Amino acid sequence: MLVLNKKLRSEFKKPIGTLYPSLEDAKDFLNSKYPDELLISVGDVTTRKLQKAGIIPHLGIVDNVVERKPAAYNVVYDNVTLNTVNPPGFITDELQETIKKAFQLVKTGYRVIIMVDGEEDLAVIPCILMAPSGSLILYGQPGEGLVVCEVDQVINKVKKLKDKLEER
Repeated sequence: MLVLNKKLRSEFKKPIGTLYPSLEDAKDFLNSKYPDELLISVGDVTTRKLQKAGIIPHLGIVDNVVERKPAAYNVVYDNVTLNTVNPPGFITDELQETIKKAFQLVKTGYRVIIMVDGEEDLAVIPCILMAPSGSLILYGQPGEGLVVCEVDQVINKVKKLKDKLEER
């Protein structure tokens, strides 16, 4: 299990990829990649906005919480649903194993949603580390917009971030 030290929170809040003001601003880029590239979304708002725009993630990770309050909607589309537990500020072994299983299901043609009991914010880290080359990972940057991570371009940065997490 990995833990985010409170002193590092500000470093982990910085966008890992390219920050777009909105999904609309990222749409041309996304349309040039999707559906050819694997698309992963982390967060209820991001996954819901993609779905409403007709862009269905291959893997979505949600916790039914938006800005610390229960989400006013459920993210639902034709998928396999996996459940996991991951407390805030942690990347549990269970979360990592669930993400690994999800990628195996995606590889065989399924779309997958992981429902996290706890918090999914740090799931971006193991997703980037496990995603196939060429994958795109999208997540929301609260109050700022949408972050689009091209796995091949951010993997080294994410490895360094992961090394800063404490093992428990």
